[in-house]
Amino acid sequence: MPVPVPRQRAIPAAEGGQAHAASHNGGTTKVSTEALAGAPRTAGQAENVTDQARTAPGRAETTAHTNLTLLLIEDDPAGSPIVPDLLDQAGKPIRVRTARNLTEAERLLTDDVHCILLDLALPAPGRTRSGDNAADGSGGGDDHDELAVLKHVLELAPRHAVLALTASGDAERGAEAVRVGAQDYLFRDELDGRLLSRAIRYAVERKRSDSAERRLAEGRVRAQENRRLERGLLPTPLLEGSSLRFAARYRPGRSRALLGGDFYDVVRTSDGTVHAMIGDVCGHGPDEAALGVELRIAWRALTLAGLCGDQLLGTLQQVLEHERADDEIFATLCTVDIAPDGRRAGLCLAGHPSPLLARPGFPARLLPYDNNGPALGLLPGARWPRMQVELGAEWSLMLYTDGLIEGRVGESGERLGQDGMVEMVRRQLALGLRGEELLQAAVNEVRELNGGELTDDVAVLLLDRGGVSGDAP
Repeated sequence: MPVPVPRQRAIPAAEGGQAHAASHNGGTTKVSTEALAGAPRTAGQAENVTDQARTAPGRAETTAHTNLTLLLIEDDPAGSPIVPDLLDQAGKPIRVRTARNLTEAERLLTDDVHCILLDLALPAPGRTRSGDNAADGSGGGDDHDELAVLKHVLELAPRHAVLALTASGDAERGAEAVRVGAQDYLFRDELDGRLLSRAIRYAVERKRSDSAERRLAEGRVRAQENRRLERGLLPTPLLEGSSLRFAARYRPGRSRALLGGDFYDVVRTSDGTVHAMIGDVCGHGPDEAALGVELRIAWRALTLAGLCGDQLLGTLQQVLEHERADDEIFATLCTVDIAPDGRRAGLCLAGHPSPLLARPGFPARLLPYDNNGPALGLLPGARWPRMQVELGAEWSLMLYTDGLIEGRVGESGERLGQDGMVEMVRRQLALGLRGEELLQAAVNEVRELNGGELTDDVAVLLLDRGGVSGDAP
């Protein structure tokens, strides 16, 4: 889509080689491009040109609707015009401003300028054309760099299209100007209105295309860096030496994100106990995702240090209270520690949904949640009882966040809820789904029931010991 042309700002004739005059109806009239190319340099002469503009209201009215503005930077002591009449693609005159040195160019380089036509014969900063004092007074040029003036203009106007103007037959210098950063080059002695008008339009569009491509490339690089960072923050389970099988699915609610406010982790300590955790920071966004990562890393460090149950959750609450940006932010958490023999586990719930347990010969069910403690960050000095749970010889234990159960169901708009999730998992187990396939099927069906993407983060992990038949009740 073409970029909108900004509203043009009037430039005094004495500065920009332009003349403006108030028309009889209170509007502003502009001198034609032909007059502008050789416009007088003094205010008195500018008044004469203004009078000429009043005598040609038709032409001035046409020029008032100019779409493109060209800034000509050239130092011609004779003041002979080098720019012919210019028309844009719609047949409207292209407005021209003239600067004799870089100081004037910087003053005339407003946002409504679309293209710069630079005479490469212009002395570089600190140099003169024929040994006289430099006109612009800015020092520091490189006497051995013939394109120093172009490089200075490119630094001065990085967002503008630039056309280089050089002598006929000096194609090598023109090509070098394009290599340095100009959009194109033209020969001074071969200029005509049609050629220059077309070159201006092409240069402007090429600059817009290059800028859009550069922004797209920069956006891709930033997105890749963000993805690498977020992947690095996702957990790597530490289950070496354990017979348990692990699977997980993670889907952030934020568009294009890899990491949300949900978090999980699994580690095996030196005594053979497997510890699993899943949690959810309230809210959505990068701040919540960062806090979730902090809590997960803190949980892993505290678990490996030997803390569990109420002591571990109390310490995590202190971490949350120190790291959260707002006192109203809280996090729910579910922790499970599975004994080395794999037949029993300890369960702690901090405002979090209870895990689902599936065993051969029994219907999948939720573990008890009567002793569910408060979410982390809600009550100072809170306690979180640890419940003992019998698992049996063969089982699958599924931990999840509320994103899995808070999706809508069909046109009724009702929540799926824990009961609906349990029925869904029972049905999928009866179909023989296990591990990764079971979790993927569960997440996909919840999305389908919701009629599209879920707005909340979803994290699900599965620990499995032996085979689970998924027998119906």
